[in-house]
Amino acid sequence: MTEEEMKKMSSMEGVVSVFPNEQMKLHTTRSWDFLGLTQQASRAPTIESDIIVGMLDTGVWPESESFSDEGFGPPPSNWKGICQSPQNFTCNKKIIGARYYRSQGFFYPGEIPSPRDTEGHGTHTTSTVAGREVCKASLVGLAAGTARGGVPSARIAVYKICWSNGCSSADILAAFDDAIADGVDIISLSVGGGPQNYFSDSIAIGAFHAMTKGILTSNSAGNSGPTAGTVTNVSPWSLTVAASTIDRRFVTNVELGNSEVYEGVSINTFTLSKSLYPLVYGANVPSKTNPSLGSQSRYCVLGSLDATLVKGKIVLCDQFGVTEQYEAGAIVLLCKGEITKMLSGPFPYLHPIEPMATIDKSITTKDESAPYVVWFSSRGPNPITLDILKPDLTAPGVDILAAWTGATSITGVAGDNRFAPFNIISGTSMSCPHASGAAAYVKSLHPTWSPAAIKSALMTTATPTNTTQNTDTTQTTLAEFAYGSGQIDPVQAANPGLVYDAEESDYIKFLCGQGYTTQLLQLVTGSSNTTCSVSNNGTVWDLNYPSFSLSGPANASVTRVFHRTVTNVGSPVSTYTSTVFPPPFMSVDVEPPVMKFTALGQKQTFVLTVSGVAIADVMSGFLTWDDGVHQVRSPIVAHSLSCGQFIQCR
Repeated sequence: MTEEEMKKMSSMEGVVSVFPNEQMKLHTTRSWDFLGLTQQASRAPTIESDIIVGMLDTGVWPESESFSDEGFGPPPSNWKGICQSPQNFTCNKKIIGARYYRSQGFFYPGEIPSPRDTEGHGTHTTSTVAGREVCKASLVGLAAGTARGGVPSARIAVYKICWSNGCSSADILAAFDDAIADGVDIISLSVGGGPQNYFSDSIAIGAFHAMTKGILTSNSAGNSGPTAGTVTNVSPWSLTVAASTIDRRFVTNVELGNSEVYEGVSINTFTLSKSLYPLVYGANVPSKTNPSLGSQSRYCVLGSLDATLVKGKIVLCDQFGVTEQYEAGAIVLLCKGEITKMLSGPFPYLHPIEPMATIDKSITTKDESAPYVVWFSSRGPNPITLDILKPDLTAPGVDILAAWTGATSITGVAGDNRFAPFNIISGTSMSCPHASGAAAYVKSLHPTWSPAAIKSALMTTATPTNTTQNTDTTQTTLAEFAYGSGQIDPVQAANPGLVYDAEESDYIKFLCGQGYTTQLLQLVTGSSNTTCSVSNNGTVWDLNYPSFSLSGPANASVTRVFHRTVTNVGSPVSTYTSTVFPPPFMSVDVEPPVMKFTALGQKQTFVLTVSGVAIADVMSGFLTWDDGVHQVRSPIVAHSLSCGQFIQCR
């Protein structure tokens, strides 16, 4: 469709908006224990069983033990959805609904017109949120233990929107509409594309519609880090989740023929039958059948190696760009001529005449430095609204064990015959469902809380993250632009003390204050009753957000005034005192410095003023409200990163 045709269609009666049908990407368990949400954590099992999590992903493998409905009663009374059940797909009392979408109108070879997951991604994310407990789970012995989701008693509604060529905007919007009408409580979406203005972003639009119906949408931040300004899914009514480590990691030893041993962080499920194998350098064994890829054989790019020359050998690869298929310093083990990836650090190689090596099976070790944000997790600042801090928080997204499809191997690479009921993968796709599960947990304990209140509770109780561990070697120290408010703490989030609440009218004021016309506003809201007027015009600094962010030119004086309102959800009678740690070279004033509450639900307003000179690219501090029981913490971030400097804004 041409731009002229889009404009013509936009003016037709009954058409809300027209924008390109973009193809988006999937953002590819001790984890819950690491977060403190143990099997013994306080729960409301009856209410949790009435929580419905909507999963917009690649579908689900319903036969997985993680989705057994043994012991479950009938679906919640508010459930209004259906189960599309072609191709031998059956729902149960755990997976209570399932749909699939294919606006493209046709299916590629191997794709099944069904909610069934043939990729693995959706099964993994779904079990991370709400999979029931499965004992003796592992990936071929790795990460052995009990696998479970954050809310194992919750119900699951599946919306298959992603296929082999991506996830279309049209399908995403259709799935949002259905999930809202079906009665889900939380929406989890580990999908994203490039940054888009809110009025042309199908995820932002769908999440806005969900928010108006009391449904929080949890989104992955993206896997384009560590460069500044790469974060996606940045609408302020959504929860944007970065990826961080847990205190478990897998390491593998590589022993060379001269008995030197090198340890790398990797996952290798093989036990080699011989002590030593020939070691070849990728550049010396390029593919003769794929000359265009052969030039990349030094990096072991898929299809770049000569299968005959590397069969039964270990291939050494050079470090490559982090956006390529094979990450830095990959060692590739070839079995029957096919390639299986192992991730490790680079090590020296002096090209001996007949080099030999062997690779041990991976072992589990403790990572004492966890949690820290992993390199691939997309960073802020927010490329759409510079003064809304994104990501909002971080959650485990590295080496996560969860359920897997029976339709593909653990790598998805042709010739890999290792099929397993569980798999270990990494990405913000894995961190997003942890935040979704945490949100569902809070919702089960506070069913009447709004999406903004749940989001606020998760953010203000997040564990401050080690800044040193999140100092990037790019142009800037990104700190909060890596982890937002910190790592989620689900148990603390259930009792935050105060919340920064917001509703549809607050976000409308925000959008109007961003220069939106009534026409653009209605593209987001989907309602002809919403307008941008003088009374609806608010500044970005007055949106009742649980964090504070301000931007300005480098080495120039800047003053920003933030108005905030907090609602008491802790102790009925309480006094909160403010503590401020200001960003370097800046002053922060809070008025009033003390707030007294006499009842639950009571609201108090305060003004925070930040003044000074932005010397560094990013400077951070924080505000904490403390009543002796609750510590309500919000980051304060000042930065001089501007559009066109390190980031491309829209």
